[in-house]
Amino acid sequence: MKNRNSKKGFTLVEIMIVVVIIGLLAAMAIPAFQKVRENSIRGTMRNDARQLASAAQQYMLEQGTTQVTVTVANTNTGDVSGALSDYVARIARGITVPGTIDLDDNFTLGHDQGGTLEFTPEGQPTGVITAP
Repeated sequence: MKNRNSKKGFTLVEIMIVVVIIGLLAAMAIPAFQKVRENSIRGTMRNDARQLASAAQQYMLEQGTTQVTVTVANTNTGDVSGALSDYVARIARGITVPGTIDLDDNFTLGHDQGGTLEFTPEGQPTGVITAP
């Protein structure tokens, strides 16, 4: 004989506790994910700065100049055009460049989600960071 008054399942309180726990876990995970993403973008910017600085120095050495104009044809693809296109074909998507790299002055690279970083003419970070 079957018991018709069997009460299987979860109560509303149990379901609400599970939802609160999931919410707390998400609240802790999202900021950590954003920090990892920001650090990744900044690492990409450091790499691109080294490549651009090296290419600019090579160009300046070959051309006998102290300044070179950096042009990114399309920030969605990162395609580099102009004087440095023979040395660097592409940088990361979304990176904005200063326009010129001078042999004696620092330059900055920017990204809408990673802020702005300042670099020496050799492509080394100076530690100056502007938040996004």
